Amino acid sequence: MTGDFNISTCLWDPSYLFHSSHKDTLFEIADSFHVALSKPTEILPTRYSDNTQDSNSVLDLMFLHPNSTEHNNHHIHLEWRLMSDHTPITVDIHIHEEQVQTRKQSLPKNSEEEACFIKELIYSIKRLSTDPIPSMDALETIIQTFTDNIDRIWQTL
Repeated sequence: MTGDFNISTCLWDPSYLFHSSHKDTLFEIADSFHVALSKPTEILPTRYSDNTQDSNSVLDLMFLHPNSTEHNNHHIHLEWRLMSDHTPITVDIHIHEEQVQTRKQSLPKNSEEEACFIKELIYSIKRLSTDPIPSMDALETIIQTFTDNIDRIWQTL
């Protein structure tokens, strides 16, 4: 979770002398997504004021899973700022290669088998829950149910 949260607080901006009560709400939201405030590799302002009366500040933040290797490892790119008053922030997320078993199955186009498969597939989709998905486990269950239904349909053809 990243962006311009527009909250000044001494917790992430050493030049700011006060705490903001809005940070508590932001932390509650982040906690609900199981992410935590990430510290950049180098502490720099993320917003640069065009007004000499105002100081530069840290308003752009990144929240990552606290047990990830990326946590406390994001970058603030001052040299990429160009015309914006905000500096881009990035994190490198390493995606591990994984072998996924796949198989290809086909049906003759415009065949009775194809029509039957489509009819059964639509019926299976209509039976899926449309309630809000409360967790990753619930999403995994829905996906597995759908996968099982497709396998069942193929076996009946």
